[in-house]
Amino acid sequence: MAHGHSAQDLMRPAGSAQPAMSVREVSLTLGGPPGRLILDAISFDVRQGEFLSIVGPSGCGKTTLLRLMAGLMPPTSGEITFEGAPVRRPSLSRAIVFQDYTNALLPWRTVSANIALSLEARGVARAERDDRVAALLKKMGLQHAAAQFPGQLSGGMQQRVQIARCLAQQPRIMLMDEPFGALDAITRQGLQDELMALAADEKMTVAFITHDLEEAIYLGDRVFVLAANPGRVVEEIEVGLERPRHQLLTREDPRFLKHRHRLFGLLQGH
Repeated sequence: MAHGHSAQDLMRPAGSAQPAMSVREVSLTLGGPPGRLILDAISFDVRQGEFLSIVGPSGCGKTTLLRLMAGLMPPTSGEITFEGAPVRRPSLSRAIVFQDYTNALLPWRTVSANIALSLEARGVARAERDDRVAALLKKMGLQHAAAQFPGQLSGGMQQRVQIARCLAQQPRIMLMDEPFGALDAITRQGLQDELMALAADEKMTVAFITHDLEEAIYLGDRVFVLAANPGRVVEEIEVGLERPRHQLLTREDPRFLKHRHRLFGLLQGH
C-alpha cells in the first residue's frame, strides 16, 4: 500500500461503531480457466454516515466493485457484509444510482410514476405512496415536472428523478456509479451540492465512484484510490475539509490542492 494507510486501517471504523459495509479480501476473476483477475484481495470498511469516494483509472474495476457491493454479482472469493449481514443479493436498503440515467428511468412512466416504482413494488398504500412521492418531488426540486416524462427533461433533471426514486426505497446506503459524469460542469456542480445537503439531511451513507479527482475530494470524507490490472486499493486519503463546502473556497483550500496533487500523481503512475 503506497504512502497510505494499511489494510487494517482501511477496515477500522470511526470510533467503535459497526461499519455500514465491510469488504473483506474480495477478489473477482472473470472467464476461465484460468480467467482474468479483475479485483485482487480488496479490503476496506465504509463507515456509518460517511461519504466515501472511490477513484481509479479506466479499467481498474470501480464499477465492478460497486456491483459487488450492491449484490448484483458475487465475488469469486472474500466476503462483503452490510450492517453485519452477508451481501448475497440486491436489497432495498442498498440503492444504486447509475451514470446512464436515460436507461435507468422508464420512459413510458411520468416523473411521479418513476419515483413511485419501489413503493408500488412493496405494496405501499396509494395515499401513503402519493404523500411520499410529493415529499420527494419537493425535496429534489421536481414539483413542476411531476407529470412530465423523462424524455422531456434535461440530463440534470433526469438524474434528480433517479436519485428521488432511490430515496423512495428509504435506503441506508447509496451506491453511486459516476452519476454526474455525463452532465455539463454547471449542472454537475449544482447536483454535487444538492447531494451533499441530501446526505447530511438524511444522515445517509454514500459510496461514490468517479474518475473526476476534484469531485472525489470535494464530496468525500475519504477517498480510496484503486490501481488497475488487477484492481486493488493503493491509498486512502482522509480529506479533512470542513462542511458545508463551497465550490470556489473549498477548491482553493491548500489542503484540497495538496490532495489533488497527490491523487493526480498516484493515477499518473498507473
